[in-house]
Amino acid sequence: MKQKVIIGLSGGVDSSVAAYLLLKDGYDVEAVFMRNWDSATNKDLKGNPTVFDEVCEQEKDYQDALKVAQTLGIILHKVDFIADYWDRVFTYFLGEYQKNRTPNPDVLCNNEIKFKAFVDYTKQFNPDFIAMGHYAQIDLSGPYPRLLRALDQNKDQTYFLSQLREDQLRNVMFPIGHLEKSEVRKIAIEQNLATATKKDSTGICFIGERHFNEFLSNYLPAQPGDMRRLDGTWMKKHHGLMNYTIGQRKGLGIGGSKDELGAWYVVGKDLKTNTLYVEPDFDHPHLYSDEALITDVIWRGPKIDGKMTAKFRYRQKDHDVFVKWVDNTTILVSYPQKIRAITPGQVCAFYQGDVCLGSGFIQEAYLDKKVRQYC
Repeated sequence: MKQKVIIGLSGGVDSSVAAYLLLKDGYDVEAVFMRNWDSATNKDLKGNPTVFDEVCEQEKDYQDALKVAQTLGIILHKVDFIADYWDRVFTYFLGEYQKNRTPNPDVLCNNEIKFKAFVDYTKQFNPDFIAMGHYAQIDLSGPYPRLLRALDQNKDQTYFLSQLREDQLRNVMFPIGHLEKSEVRKIAIEQNLATATKKDSTGICFIGERHFNEFLSNYLPAQPGDMRRLDGTWMKKHHGLMNYTIGQRKGLGIGGSKDELGAWYVVGKDLKTNTLYVEPDFDHPHLYSDEALITDVIWRGPKIDGKMTAKFRYRQKDHDVFVKWVDNTTILVSYPQKIRAITPGQVCAFYQGDVCLGSGFIQEAYLDKKVRQYC
């Protein structure tokens, strides 16, 4: 009897090829399309329609997923996780911005929707495995599941999956984790899948191609304030501290030319005075720290102290760090070489070689044992 696999079919090329590979390997495959946002009419926190009332890309994605399912001859179910997404992801997203932190909703979406609400929904089909089109790999040969980097390092998504618990990974498959992106495209073209040449999605579905700050203003009122240099020199007015992150260059509206100081970067925020600090220096000393406190840590396997590597944001190179457990869910991570723009609210993922050990959320950064407030 064939083993049953339920795959999340997003309407993109990656999950499409993942579904094909499962069929090729002899599994009994059914697919589920997840609808996580009320895209017909986006609403603010009071339930009023916002200015963004166009159809979200996810509705087009569903049609593409349906075409792929029909081509492969598999059943496609459609499920709404709109309430779950709002309660478990979007409210957290807004709450972090209200604290002037920089959240990563994609990590929480994996934890709460794709590997929790989705799993609960699929129990009615009694699957042996669930599958996703993520670029990652799973090793189930040992006493606990190990999350491994994808073969294609440029597409690796273990950072976004780093908060998943061991029990969430025990019956998971990532069918394309051993492939380069170019191979995935080639397979999709060979199998005449509707998504073969479809552009990769970027950003968060509920924002899509819209201007991020404009979208955010529908939910959190911006409070303009002064933009200054660290010496107090006034530059201009900013559009609300929540719209800026430490180390940011784009969107400051200051400009620069060869005859001027050059590109400007956010180097600090003062919440008490609502001041945004900027300097024309990518490597400004004010941006650097040598330790960080990581909270709400999820860890797979034995907890270990010592040397390993870490990523403090997606697509960032691995940094050599030293880990010391403070308590069961808190880590003090140190990096004597100093690292730029460690941002509270972001995820710090830990690695030993290709194994992603776990991750937590950056609570504070320090320099010389003092809290790095960046202001």
